[in-house]
Amino acid sequence: MLNALDKELLEKVAGLHDMPIGAYNIRKDGEGINRNTTSNIDIITKKDKPGIDVLIKPGTKNESVHIPVIISSTGLTDMVYNTFEVGAGSDVLIVAGCGIHNPGDNKSQHDGIHEFFVRKGARMKYVEKHYAQGEGSGKKIMNPKTIIDVEEGGIVELEMVQIRGVDHTDRIAEIRLQKNARLIVTERLLTDLNQDADSRVTVEMEGEDSTAQIISRSVAQNNSKQKFYFNLIGKNKCRGHIQCDSIIMHNAHVSSTPEVSALHQDAQLIHEAAIGRIASDQLIKLMSLGLSEAEAEETILKGFLK
Repeated sequence: MLNALDKELLEKVAGLHDMPIGAYNIRKDGEGINRNTTSNIDIITKKDKPGIDVLIKPGTKNESVHIPVIISSTGLTDMVYNTFEVGAGSDVLIVAGCGIHNPGDNKSQHDGIHEFFVRKGARMKYVEKHYAQGEGSGKKIMNPKTIIDVEEGGIVELEMVQIRGVDHTDRIAEIRLQKNARLIVTERLLTDLNQDADSRVTVEMEGEDSTAQIISRSVAQNNSKQKFYFNLIGKNKCRGHIQCDSIIMHNAHVSSTPEVSALHQDAQLIHEAAIGRIASDQLIKLMSLGLSEAEAEETILKGFLK
């Protein structure tokens, strides 16, 4: 049921060249087309709305779940609601992402709400990549919303990447941390042409000795626009750090608003934000090694977004 184009999209957003080992659910053009479960990970179709429930048993180790979405039709709007139960003491990798190929003149859109319950002492790495392509004039739109509750001692690593080609995106993440919970968020985003992207991450550190680190790197090219809003809210003894770095090129616009809110006397919160262009000395150094200016720019941007 997967053609060459589908496989190309899956490789871009989920690193898949074939069906993965372990649990997976592949969705194409608004329908589930392939699924596998394991003895420790079950995937159940929701009955009341489009989406799935992913149930990971307590103590599950070294297993993965792939849940990519691909859209290859013009004029399609797809909406899913996915819920994840990450059992206590488990250690899992969850790979999501959406790839859109829009060959026509009508918009193609995917909106997804992912809600996670990371139970006591569990560790989860969640990777979400977005990519779009297509020769038509129709817009490619993706609006992900991620909600994560992390119980005592839980660890979450969140990697959010927008590779290229998305005309518009509203990205929302809402995360709550309990006692001794740890969070690392890495965001990498590229916009081009007339694309625009809004990203909003809110982290509430409710539990004692919870920690959060947010690292955002973006590149805005041509006439694209980016807006970032990050907020760390310390409600207990906790530590948090926000670092936002952007490279701006051509006629692009970038707005970055890191915010920290200390609601407890022992909350230690830091924010940093920097927006600038590619340093000329970096270009000159790479061009002296034989690269053209365009090749030197591309090398610098790849390294920055890595």
